[in-house]
Amino acid sequence: MTTPPPAPFALSAVVLAVALGVLAGPAAAQADDATADAVSWSLSPADGTAEDGRVAIEHELEPGESVEEHVIVRNLGAGDVVFSLSAADGFYTDAGRFDMLPSDQESTDAGSWISIPDAVEVPAGGSAVVAFTVTVPENAEPGDHAAGVAASVLSVKADDSGATAVGVESRVGVKVITRVAGDIVPAFAVQDVRTDYRGEANPFEAGGLTVAFDVQNTGNARMDAVGTLTIAGHEVPFPAEGQRPQVLLPGETRTLTVQVADVWPLFLLTGDLEVAPVAAALDGEALVVEPSTTTITVWAVPWSALALLAGVALLVVALSWNRLRSRRRVEDLISQAVERGREEARGEARARDAGTAEREEALR
Repeated sequence: MTTPPPAPFALSAVVLAVALGVLAGPAAAQADDATADAVSWSLSPADGTAEDGRVAIEHELEPGESVEEHVIVRNLGAGDVVFSLSAADGFYTDAGRFDMLPSDQESTDAGSWISIPDAVEVPAGGSAVVAFTVTVPENAEPGDHAAGVAASVLSVKADDSGATAVGVESRVGVKVITRVAGDIVPAFAVQDVRTDYRGEANPFEAGGLTVAFDVQNTGNARMDAVGTLTIAGHEVPFPAEGQRPQVLLPGETRTLTVQVADVWPLFLLTGDLEVAPVAAALDGEALVVEPSTTTITVWAVPWSALALLAGVALLVVALSWNRLRSRRRVEDLISQAVERGREEARGEARARDAGTAEREEALR
């Protein structure tokens, strides 16, 4: 598996100011006879004359080495536009998309290695090829360094109250990856594994398991964070089918989440979390990365089933108690009847004895 080539990316940055003059500085690109909202444009890698089919610009360079590159800016709108050009350090967002630092933040890595003109004017429906250079410092660390070049326009709007001007810089960019030659060592660390089991209210339905963890790129090569979670009879790969691969640049950390459905609560679940990132070489071949396996344990208490059993047990106890009380009541009634019978028998015996005594007394 190799890291898929990245696509050109779009960015936007919002700047607040109280006066239009603050927003529209000399480097800000403005559209002639059109607002930025009406401007449509694209930016792509190019050779010296035209688009060359690449979706990103990638080079392996020695420290101190330079390379000249090109991008082509296409104006797809109906008016002539002066596009602002810029370069900045690149990074991946938590959503897995490539981005570059906003224009108000200073680049300290590969973005500062790029020299590109400040602006280019492109007529309506036309295009312009722009040359730029990437120069690797002599003291650059070996490994992958990410940056982006962008073409942007600036639009200015007022907020709802009309008191504050809002400048929106819209940018379309191309990824520029520079691999500084040297000892390329892919490495990573799995940290802070969290688990959460959620059972269903219906005790006859299986619940769901969530496993979240952090993956940090501790090496110097960018990599895709992929792997498999095996637990409770399920084998769940990540990223899931259709999901965007999570790319980590050197030093980046990403939180990954794996959802497992139809997991029965068996009190204590054990499984293996295998993280096997793929680091791509610039020639398309994958670099070898040793996978990491973490054993995880999850408490999956069947609370709804236990509640049902507790309810049944209480019902059985209540029925048994009622039966016991009924039996004791019957026994008490029987005892009372027997005692009344005995009292009546004793009374009849006393009456007979009294009658006998009276007859004997009469005979005397």
